[in-house]
Amino acid sequence: MDGDDLTAAEHRVWAAMPAGTRTALAGLSGADLRSLLLSVARDRAATARPSEVVRRWREDRFVRPARADPRLLARVEARMWQLLPADVDGVELSPVVPVGACSAVAPVSQNRIVTTMRASEVLSDPTNALAIEAAVRRRRQSEVHLAAAHRVLRAQDFGSDASAHFRLFALVSSARDTGSGGTEARLLIRHLTYWRAVLAELAPTAEPQLRLTTFDDQVVRERLTDTVRPALDGGVVPLLDEPERTRGRGYYTGCALRITLLGGSLEIGDGGLTDWTARLGGDAKERCLISCLATERLVDGISR
Repeated sequence: MDGDDLTAAEHRVWAAMPAGTRTALAGLSGADLRSLLLSVARDRAATARPSEVVRRWREDRFVRPARADPRLLARVEARMWQLLPADVDGVELSPVVPVGACSAVAPVSQNRIVTTMRASEVLSDPTNALAIEAAVRRRRQSEVHLAAAHRVLRAQDFGSDASAHFRLFALVSSARDTGSGGTEARLLIRHLTYWRAVLAELAPTAEPQLRLTTFDDQVVRERLTDTVRPALDGGVVPLLDEPERTRGRGYYTGCALRITLLGGSLEIGDGGLTDWTARLGGDAKERCLISCLATERLVDGISR
């Protein structure tokens, strides 16, 4: 359901409520509003019949199990963990994060996120959660490199054949700016080197590619030419320019990357430079690179 549909639905619901309801609810404290919503949920759950639960299990895209074989996914992700450099800290994320974890730092509508009744939201992107953790750790560490594997849930409809939830293997790195794009180049080399190792070992025959796009940042463009590309020269996974890409402009800063299989026809990962840890930590000198790969798509691409 898109934003216009949600706005129309909101107008319809508020119009059916007694006058003054919206003002009264807006005046409640956060704790009182949560108590009210929880009591409503408790009343509705008390009327749920087993047959209705089964129907929802069959029909609700939010709760249907994924089609992926968990044994194959576990083997693939286990090897991805083994390929990580030793200085990357693994993080086992909570299923929920503070409400606004995505929309507070990125141009993402809250309508695309499953919000709970307890001032939290279901994790929709592990890179946002890892960026928050990185901002916290940066107060005591010179630089931070984090990884997580997590099943995420998103509210937008991806189509009848697509699941609302899927697994992502994510990396987030944050460090202080050293000037002239040096930090950005170092972080890009780190992430791209890792993803190249993953693709070379797990999908060598699936035509893997890494694709790079710069967004109006001349310094980053220069470091890609004189630093990043020479460091990644050669190998079975090509590093390609993708100047025609526009998706991600405004979400990423300076540079974006894509991870693809089957000669570019199957996208399995995405990432780029962001200002998230700078905003979360209140320090404009912070630099942050995020990237992630959908492990179920990786498995699908390997099997084709």
